[in-house]
Amino acid sequence: MTAYVKESSMVLTVSRGMQVLRAFRSNRASMSNAELVRRTGLPKATVSRLTSTLVEMGFLRNPPGSREFELGTGALAIGHAFVVSSELVQAAESFMQELAEKLGVSVALAVRNDLDMLYVGYRASQRVSTLRLGVGSVLPMGTTSIGHAYLWAQPSNERARLLEALRAAAGTSWTDMWHGVKQSFGELDETGTCGVLGKFQRDAFGVALPIRVGRERIVMGLSCGKAEIRPDLAAERRRIAPALKQASHQLEIRLANFEGNP
Repeated sequence: MTAYVKESSMVLTVSRGMQVLRAFRSNRASMSNAELVRRTGLPKATVSRLTSTLVEMGFLRNPPGSREFELGTGALAIGHAFVVSSELVQAAESFMQELAEKLGVSVALAVRNDLDMLYVGYRASQRVSTLRLGVGSVLPMGTTSIGHAYLWAQPSNERARLLEALRAAAGTSWTDMWHGVKQSFGELDETGTCGVLGKFQRDAFGVALPIRVGRERIVMGLSCGKAEIRPDLAAERRRIAPALKQASHQLEIRLANFEGNP
């Protein structure tokens, strides 16, 4: 019984530690304990204890002269190992680069991570000087095209569950978020792609659709995007959509024999 309690406690500690690591987003490199408390919902004392431990283990570090935290080499090494060893990423990488260069955009492949979308593949055209994110970047599901495309492709019961979770998390901003989601769903129903402008980064747009990967038909999001001054989203959707839809079909064929999780 004592061993079981210790094992359960260890699993809970690891789970909470992963919550802290997942709280780090690409749009902000470092965070304080207070912000980690807000993002994870964990008690202040728990977060303080976890960040100290994660610093000791090399998963977090303190930037010079700062009491905040950023991802350390331990966490980055895990991400690098995933990219190097992932069959899915290796199969998609060159294909995504070709699409990025053809359209002059960045191309992202993402899976769901709680209420966010996690980039497991990312390639950018040499002509893209802005919106440089990368593998491991985390974008909000409720306000991005890649998140909307993922939501749209879910079975009705799972979609309803995720929308309810988004509503609860969004609070007073839900009305605006829901308007954007409904607009994207309408675009996906009509054309198979959706576009979102300026919700994640000013003057940055994304055009996305869902793809189904491997023998398990795992739903992922595939998007093209970039940032430029006052982009014409409608024109960009018309330009990008045909190549994106063709690419998604070819990528599904390329990844048809993939087994396991991304």
